[in-house]
Amino acid sequence: MNRLLICLLCAAAAVATPAEAKLKVFACEPEWGALLQELAGPAIDVDVATSALQDVHAIEAKPSLIAKVRRADLLVCSGADLEIGWLPALVAQAGNARVAGGAGVFMAASQITTLERPTVLDRAAGDVHPQGNPHFQLDPHRVLTVAKALSARLAQLDAAQQTLYAERLADFSGRWQTAIRAWELKAAPLRGRKVVVHHTSWVYLLSWLGIEQVGALEPKPGVPPSSGHLASLIETTRSAKPFAILSAAYQDPKAADWLSERTGVAALVLPFTVGGDAQSKDLFGLFDSTIDQLLAVTK
Repeated sequence: MNRLLICLLCAAAAVATPAEAKLKVFACEPEWGALLQELAGPAIDVDVATSALQDVHAIEAKPSLIAKVRRADLLVCSGADLEIGWLPALVAQAGNARVAGGAGVFMAASQITTLERPTVLDRAAGDVHPQGNPHFQLDPHRVLTVAKALSARLAQLDAAQQTLYAERLADFSGRWQTAIRAWELKAAPLRGRKVVVHHTSWVYLLSWLGIEQVGALEPKPGVPPSSGHLASLIETTRSAKPFAILSAAYQDPKAADWLSERTGVAALVLPFTVGGDAQSKDLFGLFDSTIDQLLAVTK
């Protein structure tokens, strides 16, 4: 009887003092979900809203996503209005004050200097972002800047794990900077080369690697390729001599294939984010795959 009483008392104590809950994070894009795993590992729970096969400009505010936002302690998103069409609706319907503003909202674009900030805002120019181009996940230097700021935010919200976050940031930073040097050395033959792109989402990658964009399949950002515009690109492509036509894994390859067939320029589908192909299982694999594929079509 005494033993039974002791067991019951221990069980009651365990219920009364549960283990401290993990920080729950809602990541809008796969790249930030992958970065959170690097910076925190099993110390947090992460829900990723989108996949590499989805256009993050246009996501449906489904009940399953609303439920994930409702239980989140922190939102981690690209920002710069990339998620403007769906994230505000998720937050409003979730009714979660923790992620309605302040420390519970982390926008990666606010941690860096963005490119292509428009001087004049005009919807006639297409899908132009007032705060600059939000597709900076393909610049490893900016990713590192975001990582440092995100680690600090995790420590702010979860002080009990701040030593772990500091240790994991130091480990990631060391491995990441070593990888950057290797990537830049490996990608040196790409400098000065030219490409055509599907959507103007490659500016950070191209700027980092010294590649020039000479055309886009979309006549304006976010406007689907038209037959007339594609026809006008034939001569541009032939004269500029790009080595590839770049599309992301989530984009319809028909337009790129059409132009490739008429010009002989390789149509290349790149992962664009984590999960975009078999090699891109994490951030390191994303850059390995991207550079390997770019180099493969130059040979």
